[in-house]
Amino acid sequence: MRLLVLGGTSFLGRHVATAALERGHDVATFTRGVSGEPPEGARGLHGDRDDPDALPRVLAGWSPELVVDTSCQTRAAARNAAAALGGVRGYAFVSSLNAYRNWPPGPLGPEDAEPTWDTQDDDYGPNKAFAERVIGAAVGERFLTARAGLVIGPYDYVYRLGWWLDRIARGGRIVVPAEGLDQPISLVDARDLAGWLVRMAEEGRTGTVNAKGPVDMTTLGGLLEVCRAVTGGDAAWVPVPEADLLAAGVQEWVHLPLWLAQGTARTAWDVDTTRARELGLTTRALEATVADTWEWMRSSQRPPVPARRPAPGLPADLEERLLAGR
Repeated sequence: MRLLVLGGTSFLGRHVATAALERGHDVATFTRGVSGEPPEGARGLHGDRDDPDALPRVLAGWSPELVVDTSCQTRAAARNAAAALGGVRGYAFVSSLNAYRNWPPGPLGPEDAEPTWDTQDDDYGPNKAFAERVIGAAVGERFLTARAGLVIGPYDYVYRLGWWLDRIARGGRIVVPAEGLDQPISLVDARDLAGWLVRMAEEGRTGTVNAKGPVDMTTLGGLLEVCRAVTGGDAAWVPVPEADLLAAGVQEWVHLPLWLAQGTARTAWDVDTTRARELGLTTRALEATVADTWEWMRSSQRPPVPARRPAPGLPADLEERLLAGR
């Protein structure tokens, strides 16, 4: 079938395009054309999703039957997709757990039991919830919403797991959150999620799914141990109490990626995934995902570290201060 990936050149979208090609679809990606080229075999269509004329213009000679939407960030993008793609046979939309009003910290029960944002705030979570409603109304019973959790794997440009891999590979004494090592965490490989999204679009599945790894699949400390084994480094953990981290200005999730303060971490990943498992979302071994991510990071395909502010990871001077005397 003709399958359109909204996104398709970076991370999850790239894996979706690859999975669709492997399943024999005629694949096109729609991006702004600034983050690289789609996988070989897919046609690259370019435009701005916020422009109401962009999708109708590029799809004039190529009408998709299926859509996997990995890139909707704004309300304009949602309205434009709804107007242009409401008649497709299957539409799998990548939303986020942030669409829920009470996440984090959670816990979250079954999808239909939890409220989502219904405000006009121009923020990530409310915008995702808005997109679910608007595109879902246009597509109807052939629309599936995948509320994604923490996604990792090769081509991950966000540089959360990547920062830990780079830092652990350098070795030496490394600041880790003392209480945070035991915090539960669950992750899903982008390749597993991508293949599943393509199948959901093919089957015209409907409804909402919490698309994340199994509850309590590992801990932050367990993930870091896998990173140490994969990189082969001689890193030594230096546990620093949460109170000291916060007093020093360490920002959770930013300076120590994937770390959440205790009050949030206890229940943040306690999210019901029953429907995801019933619909066949699987999760490969964490060791395989981390190893493949590290292999990609050491390859020529690795991009530069993203230029964001605040930069991901613990600044060297802050790390030195936290290590002093310990």
